[in-house]
Amino acid sequence: MSEEYCTTPDAPAAPAVAYPPFAECVLCRKPTEYPESYKGITLCPVCEWQEAQRTACSG
Repeated sequence: MSEEYCTTPDAPAAPAVAYPPFAECVLCRKPTEYPESYKGITLCPVCEWQEAQRTACSG
């Protein structure tokens, strides 16, 4: 096989985009998908999924 087939070109870096500051997850303190101005409980995607699994199985 050709070595060119197995190599990938270097991808350009993604441009820095200024987003509003994100709220911290109330369980693990990682950034969430919610802005800091969001009212209510904020969970990161992982904790949100785990919480959904717990409530779905609790009957």
